[in-house]
Amino acid sequence: MANVYYEKDADRSVIADRKVAIIGYGSQGHAHALNLKESGVDVRVGLGVGSKSIEKASSAGLKVTTIEEASAEADVIMILIPDTEQKRVYEESIAPNLNAGDALFFAHGFNIRFGYIQPPAGVDVCMVAPKGPGHLVRREYANGRGVPAIIAVEVDATGNAWPLALSYAKAIGALRAGGIKTTFTEETE
Repeated sequence: MANVYYEKDADRSVIADRKVAIIGYGSQGHAHALNLKESGVDVRVGLGVGSKSIEKASSAGLKVTTIEEASAEADVIMILIPDTEQKRVYEESIAPNLNAGDALFFAHGFNIRFGYIQPPAGVDVCMVAPKGPGHLVRREYANGRGVPAIIAVEVDATGNAWPLALSYAKAIGALRAGGIKTTFTEETE
């Protein structure tokens, strides 16, 4: 029997008390960033120098910085760039800025499941993966609904990773439709 969570099961203030960096502004990145912002979360978008998405994110009213700056400012970092780029970007721009108590979030478990990214001790590792493309996640949120998500905690270093993951899922609108508890291994394989 699957564990399914809804808005009543999450406290939005958990994520509202954090600073969130969305790394990437593609299909999922734009939806997460805008939904979080509209939910009252302190969010910034981290993009590579010269990225074609800088103007799009800025025009949407989002704070845009480099990946390094976003990772240094935030204590929750959601990596929403292609799996093939994650290891390099993580090692070059994110890992040097991680501190104990930070949280590293993913929307797909591949790089954690197969050990390409190995976060340091003291960092929560979570997944919130909407089960639809970003434009649908954004549209449903704007219409007062949500797209279901799967949610997992790989590492609970702080003892607060699960409430944080649920709070993030609530802030992007996913718990309006339901969040299903899973694992990084189950989601990836």
